[in-house]
Amino acid sequence: MAMNRAAHGVMLQFLRWLSDRPRTYGEAMETWKSSCPRYTVWEDALADRLIEVEKSDAVREAQVRLTARGKTMLDGVR
Repeated sequence: MAMNRAAHGVMLQFLRWLSDRPRTYGEAMETWKSSCPRYTVWEDALADRLIEVEKSDAVREAQVRLTARGKTMLDGVR
């Protein structure tokens, strides 16, 4: 149970980070890369449709943003 809360806390931290200002895919990958399988925040956020990545020819420059679902999750804890 504690790990679930920790993972949820990391997800909220990630969503807050995204909501602070526009972020690129490259910036998100650099900042939120993980070698720990317990904290798969990027993959979990995509799978849960909390974030979206705009299509772009320059992948690293593609914008990453919260979806309506991600905003709702974040607003629920503010």
